[in-house]
Amino acid sequence: MRQWSVEKPERLTFDEVSRLNVRVVAGRLAVLAGDGPATLEVTEVGDAPLLITHDDDGVLTVTYRDLTRDGILDGLMSRVRDGLAGDPQALRASDRRVTLTLTVPADRPVNVGTVSASAVISGFRDRTSIKSVSGDIVLDGVSGEISADTVSGDTESRGLVGDLSFKSLSGDLTVAQGKPRRLSATTVSGRITADLELPPTGHVTMNSVSGDIVVRLPHAVETDVKIRSTTGRIETTFTGLDHSAQAGMSALTGRIGGGMASLSAHTVSADVTLLKGGRA
Repeated sequence: MRQWSVEKPERLTFDEVSRLNVRVVAGRLAVLAGDGPATLEVTEVGDAPLLITHDDDGVLTVTYRDLTRDGILDGLMSRVRDGLAGDPQALRASDRRVTLTLTVPADRPVNVGTVSASAVISGFRDRTSIKSVSGDIVLDGVSGEISADTVSGDTESRGLVGDLSFKSLSGDLTVAQGKPRRLSATTVSGRITADLELPPTGHVTMNSVSGDIVVRLPHAVETDVKIRSTTGRIETTFTGLDHSAQAGMSALTGRIGGGMASLSAHTVSADVTLLKGGRA
C-alpha cells in the first residue's frame, strides 16, 4: 500500500484503481470519469493535510486521518437531522477547505462523503454513492446504481439512466432529462422537480411531508399514476385521470397510455403537479 500526505497543491497519478472513496469537509470537489490513468489534482488545501492511500487491491482513498471511517460522517448527519449540536472541533471547515479534482475510469464504484463541500460527479456507470450534510451535489450523466443522501444540500441530476435513491431532510432534488429504471425520492421539506422519460419498466416513487413535487412526463408516456396528498393540492395537465377527494385525503389515479411504467407520489401538506410535455 502506498500513502501520501498532501499539504500543498499537488498532482498525483495512480496505477489501476478498482474503487474510489472520498471523504472531505469543505470546499469544492469534482469526480470525473475519464480515459487513461487515474489522477488527483489538489489546487487548494487547508491547514489539515489530506491523507491519500492506494492499497494493494487498487482502492484509492482520499480523506483525513480522523475521517478514515464512514461512521464519523454518518454520525454527524444523524446529529444534524436530530437538531443536535454536531459540528465537532475536529471538523472545523476553516482548517479543511480543499479544491480537488479526481479522474478515474467510468466503470469504477465511487463513494463520496462531504460535510459542506459542493461536489460534481460526472460520467460514471457502475455504483455511485454520495452523502452530504449541507453541500450541494451535481450528478452529470451518471448511470447505474446511484444513491444521494443529504441533510440540507440540494441535489441535481442531469441525464440520469439507471436507479437513483434520494433521501434528504430539507434539500431539493432536481432531475433533468432523466430516464430512470427506478427513482425513489424521500424528503421532509425539500422540493422535488423531475423531468422524466419513463421506459416501459420504469418505476418512480416520491414522498414528501411539506416539500412540493412537480413532475413532467412526455405527451406519449405509458404509465400508471397514483398520487395522494393529505392537505396539499393535486393538479395535472393530463386528461383521463380520476380526481377524488374525501376528508383527510385527495388523490389522482389512473392510466396514461398502456400503463406499463408506474408513477406514485405522496405528500402530507405539499402540492403535487403532474405536467404533460410536448409531443415527441
